[in-house]
Amino acid sequence: MKPLQQCKVLVTPTSYASQDQSLKGELERKVADVVYNTTGKPLSALQLQELLPGVDGMIAGLDEINDQTLAAAKDLKVVARYGVGTDNVDLESAMRRGIIVTNTPRANSKAVAELTVTLILNLLRPVIQCAKLTKDGGWPRYKAYSLEGKTVGLYGAGAIGKEVASRLCGFDCAVLAYDIKEDEAFAGEYGVQYVSSDDLLNQSDVISLHIPGTPATLEMVNEQFIGKMKDGAWLVNTARGDLVNEEALVKALESGNLRGAALDVFQEEPLRKDHPFFRLENIILTPHMGAHADSATNRMGHMALDECLRVLSGEQPRYQVV
Repeated sequence: MKPLQQCKVLVTPTSYASQDQSLKGELERKVADVVYNTTGKPLSALQLQELLPGVDGMIAGLDEINDQTLAAAKDLKVVARYGVGTDNVDLESAMRRGIIVTNTPRANSKAVAELTVTLILNLLRPVIQCAKLTKDGGWPRYKAYSLEGKTVGLYGAGAIGKEVASRLCGFDCAVLAYDIKEDEAFAGEYGVQYVSSDDLLNQSDVISLHIPGTPATLEMVNEQFIGKMKDGAWLVNTARGDLVNEEALVKALESGNLRGAALDVFQEEPLRKDHPFFRLENIILTPHMGAHADSATNRMGHMALDECLRVLSGEQPRYQVV
């Protein structure tokens, strides 16, 4: 194995070099060459194919890492994901080629949960619209809804879903959860009731998605899924863009079957300028910012750095996916 001091590392999360300066300093002290993504957005498979030859380790953002990408990376030993999701990484190809893939579990759970609750509150009380109109000289009167007495359904109650539930305790709302693994101790502590998928959709005023993106969950939120939701319900997605069939969501928002939606993730990022979401007034769009808080980005950065350096030093990573 090549000595760590002779290794080359590619860093693709665009915020990495500008956050905690100790991250950049430590990485550049310990390896021979560091290349940063300066495009301002995730890299395509084709872009990575041009950058990865000669690279020993990669600290990866939301880039497209497919089989062709990994085939071009003859020296690559590790893909250290800056975040928890690995749906953009061809794990089978990595495993076949002996490339270790790691992630940073629970590093951003609190930050994503905070954004989720923020979006729920802004859906029910149109703070964003009213603030803009007031700043423009208006004095708007919007119909608003209280979270008190409403039912919030968490579709997925893993690390982030649980953090959302804990933050909803003070709002006097009911919290339902659907998950393939039920944690009764957690449910008892926070007053959460586990229910079936259909019961969650039928009974919840707000549905918040907290499940991973997999082939089984691809466009799970489709016309049938939305058809089971309460008329006039709200949808929040801070999980994965591929969970939602965007055409079906637009149709439901235009018809009024859904009262509103708040999305931090999308099938294609950034959104194209002619996307139909932009013509809707009952939707909140944010730029995949769930993990963009000081505590979360620093924690993810240090964990990804540590995992990358561990593998390149011949040590066992702590959070290996494959």
